[in-house]
Amino acid sequence: MEKQSSSKKLKVELIAITPDAENVIEQAGRTCYLSFDKIGANSQEEFIQRLLKMGHETPLEHAYATFRIKNCSRAMTHQLVRHRLMAVSQQSQRYVNENQFCYVVPETMPDEFVDDFCGDMKIIQDMYDKWRSRGLKKEDARFVLPNACTSEIVVSADFREWRHIFKLRTSPKAQWEIRNACSAMLEILRKHSKACFEDI
Repeated sequence: MEKQSSSKKLKVELIAITPDAENVIEQAGRTCYLSFDKIGANSQEEFIQRLLKMGHETPLEHAYATFRIKNCSRAMTHQLVRHRLMAVSQQSQRYVNENQFCYVVPETMPDEFVDDFCGDMKIIQDMYDKWRSRGLKKEDARFVLPNACTSEIVVSADFREWRHIFKLRTSPKAQWEIRNACSAMLEILRKHSKACFEDI
């Protein structure tokens, strides 16, 4: 049986980030101490690392990053949106027709059970189609859809909140899918702002 999700892997894309974020953070942090005279060509990284060691992370709230995450399950997005200090825009199952929904097969699924899992998804697809054909609105037919359904979500947060999210969600104890998504976002942010994220 063909896997609807087989050609669609998790995709994380940086949409926007505060320009010159480490400079913005240094400017904000040095305002707290009125230590502008210590700003130099290479002062940002050392200053930010000192802030983090002191636990003074509020200056990191002045820098933001926005990501688009595609081909993730609704099970994963339900975990992510629990971080309430984020702006979130998510694909709507009320308005988007799921007449050929894609889904995520858990990476922990043993190979010998994948076809059976995909068969269950086909049954659920037939259930959704049945209720739509009987006139049920998309917003109500979706009640039969699984957490495995893929979704697309855009999330924005400041660097302090991203640090909090990454500490929780890249842990080996985190669920595999959100760990994969957050690890990808962390890797991207390390490239843009090493001083703010290299210690995670």
